[in-house]
Amino acid sequence: MTEASSSAHRRIRPRAAFCGAMHSLVTPPALLLVLAMSASAEPGLRVTTDTAEYCGSLAARLADMPAATEEPSRSLAVEGMRLCGNGHVRVGIAKLRRAVRAAQAHTTNR
Repeated sequence: MTEASSSAHRRIRPRAAFCGAMHSLVTPPALLLVLAMSASAEPGLRVTTDTAEYCGSLAARLADMPAATEEPSRSLAVEGMRLCGNGHVRVGIAKLRRAVRAAQAHTTNR
């Protein structure tokens, strides 16, 4: 390192330290906000995986909803279960999640 570059590096370091301090000041409140929002979104912790068992769990959850037999929930659920049964678990789960959201929306719109 030359003498000229050494002085240039000394000028850069305080700024980097300041940015690190600002980052540590901003991160905890933002992290707490995200955690609080996610905790209030759903009452219980639900682990989701891309498995056929999770397809069944979503289908059972949907079956308990009053709007599950209404469109578009019904057709999305049928398509999701068909996809899960044919080995396309990720796409099937996406369809089943859409069916659950549609059933929830239908229930709240009444």
